[in-house]
Amino acid sequence: MSVQVPARPPHAGLLDWLEGNGIEHEVHEHAVSYTARETAHLEHVDLRAFAKTVGVLADDGRRALLVVDAADMVDLGRARRAMNAGHVRLLTESELAELVPSCDVGTIPPVPQLFGLPVYADYAVRDDEQITFCAGSHRWCVRVDRDAWERAAGVTYADLAEERDLRPRWARS
Repeated sequence: MSVQVPARPPHAGLLDWLEGNGIEHEVHEHAVSYTARETAHLEHVDLRAFAKTVGVLADDGRRALLVVDAADMVDLGRARRAMNAGHVRLLTESELAELVPSCDVGTIPPVPQLFGLPVYADYAVRDDEQITFCAGSHRWCVRVDRDAWERAAGVTYADLAEERDLRPRWARS
C-alpha cells in the first residue's frame, strides 16, 4: 500500500515575487521527491544547475539561507566565514518548519524577501544561465534566469560548498 502525499501547491508568494520582479520563469510539477539530487533527476536538470537551499543558524542568532549546487554540500566552516560568525550550524527540520511554515521542509525557495532571511550563494551557482529550485513544495520547482533572480534577490556570493566528486568510486584517482 503506498501512502499518498498531498500536493502542496507552489509557494504563492514566490510566484507573485517572480512576476512582480519581471523574472521569466517556468513552473514544473513532478513526482514527490525529498532530495535535491532526486528532484534534479525528475526535472531532467544537471545537478550543477539545480540550486539546493539550506537553512543555517549563527551563534549570534542570525539565520540565513545558503544556496549550493545539488551536487555539492555546504561547508559550515566556509559558511561561518561568509557570515562573519563564530559558529554556524544547520537548522533542524523542526526549526525550518517553524521558520517557514508555508513551505514543505527542505523546499525553501532562495528568495530573501519572502522570509526575511539573507541569501548567500556559492560561486558555482553563477556558472549557469538558468537555475532550477524548489518552489516550497516536494512536488513543484521553478526554473528562472539566474542573472534576473540574482539581481532581484540581492544574493551575496561566497565560497560555501564542498564539491562532491560525482564519478563512480572506481573512476576516482
